[in-house]
Amino acid sequence: MLTRIDLRGFAGDVADRLPRPAAPADGPVDAVREILREVSERGDDALIEFTQRFDAVELTETQVDPADIEAALDRVPADVLRALEAAAESIAAYHEAQMPADIAYERPGVSIAGLHRPVERAGCYVPGGRAVYPSTVLMTAVPARVAGVEEVVLAVPPGPDGRVPDVTLAAAVVAGVDEVIPVGGAQAIGAMAYGTKSVRPVDVIVGPGNVYVALAKQEVAGIVGVPSSFAGPSEVVVVADGSAPADFAAVDVMLQAEHGPDGLAWLVTWDEAVADAVTEAISRLVESAPRADDISATLARSGHAVVCDSAEQALAVSNYIAPEHLELQTADPQALLPLVRHAGAVFCGPWAPASLGDYVAGPSHVLPTNGTARFASALTVRDFMKDVHVVSVDETGFASMADHVEVLAGAEGFDAHAASIRIRRGATS
Repeated sequence: MLTRIDLRGFAGDVADRLPRPAAPADGPVDAVREILREVSERGDDALIEFTQRFDAVELTETQVDPADIEAALDRVPADVLRALEAAAESIAAYHEAQMPADIAYERPGVSIAGLHRPVERAGCYVPGGRAVYPSTVLMTAVPARVAGVEEVVLAVPPGPDGRVPDVTLAAAVVAGVDEVIPVGGAQAIGAMAYGTKSVRPVDVIVGPGNVYVALAKQEVAGIVGVPSSFAGPSEVVVVADGSAPADFAAVDVMLQAEHGPDGLAWLVTWDEAVADAVTEAISRLVESAPRADDISATLARSGHAVVCDSAEQALAVSNYIAPEHLELQTADPQALLPLVRHAGAVFCGPWAPASLGDYVAGPSHVLPTNGTARFASALTVRDFMKDVHVVSVDETGFASMADHVEVLAGAEGFDAHAASIRIRRGATS
C-alpha cells in the first residue's frame, strides 16, 4: 500500500528523487474566489444557497440558538464530556505558559514598552462532513480565550440532519465559544471575513480545513488576520529504526491517513527490513479499519516508504517534506532532534503517537501543512495577539535622536518629518 522509494547509494539532493503533493490548481482557486465574491455581495442568502448546494442542507437560521448550544452538555455521554474537559484543561495550561510578557527598554531620555494585546473577535473554523471534530473546537477556541479574546465565533458545517452535532456544540461550551455558525467551506470563511446581516466580521480566522477552506483563508488574508501556515489536509512522516514494534509505526502512518484523500503519509527508515515489516502491518491493519476506504485512498495517492542510507538522510527526507506531524520512533529520538529543521510538531519515542497531540497533549493540533512548516508554525496564543509599541521621550532623549531624524528625513525628501524636529528645536532654544 506504500510506494517504495530507495535512496540507498544516492548522494545528491533528496529533492531530486522525491515527489511532493501538487499545488492547488487554478480550478479550486477560481471556485473559491467566486464563492467569496457571492458571500461578500449577498451575505446570508449566499450562505443559505451554498449550504444547500454543497451540504444538501436547507438552513433556516445562520446562527445556532444559544440555548441549544448550552443544552448539548446534557445530550453527550458523561465520559465524552469528561474527556472534553480534561483536554481543554491541558490545552489551556500549555497555552497559558505561552503567554508573552510585556517588555520594557530604556536608554537616557527614552522609554519603550512592548505591549501584547488580543484581538477583539476571533473566528475558529472546524471541519465537518466526513467526520466530527470537537477536538478542533478546543484546539482553536481555548487558545483564543487564553490570549484574552473577548468574542470567539465558531463556524462548522451542519450534519446531514441540518444540525451541528451535539459533541461539537458541547465542545463549544467547554471552550467558551460565544456564537456558532452552522456553515462550512469557503462560504464560512467569507462570512467571518466580510460579515453578513447575521454574522459580524472577525479580526482573525484560524483552523484547519480542506483545500477550499485553506485557499479561502489565503484569499481573505488582506482583510483579517490569518496565520501564515496552510492548514489543509493532514500529513505524517514516521521515521522508524525497528526499535519499536512494526505495528506502532504502521498504525501511526494510518492515523493521519484516515482523515481522507489529499493528505500525506510517509514511512522513512534506513533499514529495509523495517520498511517491509511496516508495509505488511499496514496492509493487515487496514483490512479491519472502520475507515479503510479513506486510509486506502490516501495511501494510494501519497503513501510512501523511503529506504535511506542513514538517519541523516532520513531526516533530510523529512525536512524536504516539512510535514505537519513528524514521529521519531527510534531508539534515541532526542539524538535526532538537532537534525529536525521543518515540522509542525515532533513526537518522540514509541509511546508518543501523533494522536496524543491531536487530542490532549496540550499544544494546538492546528499545524502547518503543504510544506508551509518551512516558514510557519503551530497555532499559538500569538496568533490572537498584536504587539503594540509605546515610545516615551523627554527632551534629553529627543536631543539624542534629533540630528539623525532630520538628516534621514531630508535624504528621503520628507520635509514635514524634518520640520517636526526643527519646530521642536526652536521651542527649546
